[in-house]
Amino acid sequence: MLRFVTAGESHGPSLVAILDGLPAGVPIDVQRLQQEMRRRQLGYGRGPRMQLETDTVELLSGVRRGITLGSPVALMIKNKDASIDRLPVVTQPRPGHADLTGAIKYDHRDIRNVLERASARETAARVAVGAVCQQLLASLDITLASHVTALGSVRATPAVAASATALRAKVDGTPLRCVDSAATKQMIRQIDAAVKTGDTLGGVFEVLAFGVPPGLGSYVQYDRRLDAILGRAILSIHAVKAVEIGDGVLGASLPGSSVQDEIFYKKGAGFRRSSNRAGGFEGGMTTGQPIVVRGFLKPLSTLRKPLRSVEINTKRPVVATVERTDVTTVPAAGVIGEAMIAFELARAVLEKFGSDSLRELQRNHQSYLRQVAQF
Repeated sequence: MLRFVTAGESHGPSLVAILDGLPAGVPIDVQRLQQEMRRRQLGYGRGPRMQLETDTVELLSGVRRGITLGSPVALMIKNKDASIDRLPVVTQPRPGHADLTGAIKYDHRDIRNVLERASARETAARVAVGAVCQQLLASLDITLASHVTALGSVRATPAVAASATALRAKVDGTPLRCVDSAATKQMIRQIDAAVKTGDTLGGVFEVLAFGVPPGLGSYVQYDRRLDAILGRAILSIHAVKAVEIGDGVLGASLPGSSVQDEIFYKKGAGFRRSSNRAGGFEGGMTTGQPIVVRGFLKPLSTLRKPLRSVEINTKRPVVATVERTDVTTVPAAGVIGEAMIAFELARAVLEKFGSDSLRELQRNHQSYLRQVAQF
């Protein structure tokens, strides 16, 4: 089974990820890994650390001459700002963070022991893992992209894209990774206003996966429903408080006749749908249509205007500790969302077409696609 773990603290020497279960024979393009790492750092409204860290991935094991070996892949990202042992003790928890609950749970009197690991800096390691998984998926013609659909109170015009490549071409390189240029200008104005008041902004990102075959996941047990698994993956991202698949939220207010994706058949072309309101899922399984998943971020909890709190030792009212922060991370969260969806899709693919080498995986995948075409 494909799995990964990460280790490291925000201001520790490095972040490390171990990806276990990847088949042998997958080509790994290190330059593409670096491109994904850079995408996570971009976006208007990011803080100064994005200019400090280069987030260079080092492959420590599991890859030889650019090809995976079938053994665990270890990845390391060194922190330039590695100052954890010199940083001061923190005893004033920040509302909205893991600070107070984490200190209570692990019996820490220095909250820095919590916030260093709970920091969203950890997502750099996830993006490295997801970038490897995307290269596995690309060998099966499965591709992913993401974009910002809302930031603050501004909603963008929905994106229309026939492929991940087309969507990335539209959004990567724009200030907020948003297809709607007019909405982007309004979003930037809101970010500038938040900078002046010391506040932060949340928003919504959308991840799309193209080329996913029907039948990944299963309806037979609750924990095998792939849409639920993807929901958990997105909710694991820092500051994400809600997930939507397809038109899930809108559909809750509409009659059933306006929600379902009707089925059609044409000889030689097979089954098709005229819509994708279900976001690529029925019964916990992929339908063969693009997967559409949205993550909803609350405004970041670290503010430059500190919120009220309580000192954990004296119990006196104080203002919370102020750490370095971004105004918004919604564009970066989309890239992290891609990484998490890529990992879970790679795991579902290996479960469905299980194999120890890429060539075997591709044979099994092609055989299944022929079976689907003949159904």
